[in-house]
Amino acid sequence: MIAVAAGPNRIDPYVIPALDGVAYGLLVFVAAAGLVFCFGVANILNLAHGMLYAIGGYTAAAVLDGGWTSLALALGVGVLAAAAAGVLLAGLLTPVATGNHLTQALLTFGVALAGGSLLVAGFGPDDPQVLVPAALDGSVQVAGHRYAAYRLVFIVVAAALAAGLYLTVRRTRAGMLVRAAVDDPEMVACLGVSPTRIRVGVLAAGGALAGAAGVLGAPIIGPGADTADTVLLLSLVVVVLGGLGSMVGTLLAALAIGEIQTLGVALLPSAAPFLLFAAMAAVLAVRARGLALRWVAT
Repeated sequence: MIAVAAGPNRIDPYVIPALDGVAYGLLVFVAAAGLVFCFGVANILNLAHGMLYAIGGYTAAAVLDGGWTSLALALGVGVLAAAAAGVLLAGLLTPVATGNHLTQALLTFGVALAGGSLLVAGFGPDDPQVLVPAALDGSVQVAGHRYAAYRLVFIVVAAALAAGLYLTVRRTRAGMLVRAAVDDPEMVACLGVSPTRIRVGVLAAGGALAGAAGVLGAPIIGPGADTADTVLLLSLVVVVLGGLGSMVGTLLAALAIGEIQTLGVALLPSAAPFLLFAAMAAVLAVRARGLALRWVAT
């Protein structure tokens, strides 16, 4: 057992649920970032995004054997498989890439149903067991309370992923092209960069993010028959709350969802199932565009 910090047992009993909320929120952020990226940049509503997360989750269940090597292997395979699925989706969406969102939603929803059924048929209807490395399969002391070591490490890793994603969008040439494509796709085309290649790259990157979230988040959410639907629903709430194309808004919305879900169960268990949507309605009533405006500006 790893001693992180010691403290008196008089500490607020809601500190641990709040910490759980941070872990849950960061998981939702990494899972939803790909969907926000595709919708905000490529203007594609991808309702198969939850299935991409499920691919990562089932990969984790199939590959993880409790060792560090298997964790690295699961992460590599899960990311590549979900990114490949994103590329396949980009190909299927080509005829409707410039069409309305309803057509895109129907097409990707059909893919999600078919893909979800294939995953359940391949891995079975029961939730598979996910084995994390033995060093993380225990608890640590946090402010006088026992806390799952894996979740604590996940918070650090997910925060690093969020920072890496932000820096990639803000500081790299790929991020510059993506940002330029949001404002002026014709100008990007004049630079010799195909908008189609950007769209495929965005969907592949979105799939990779979902796959990484699926592998790392498998001990927290899924995998299971309802995992894809749960992740898609949470991701759509993040899109609405965070504001279209806003990275900071996405992070704030995901953390808010995590805290509402965990603290809501602790404080108001009877109202917990409705708190998330009540909060979403309250935010939209005050700020219809969500918590922030644009991916590139925030």
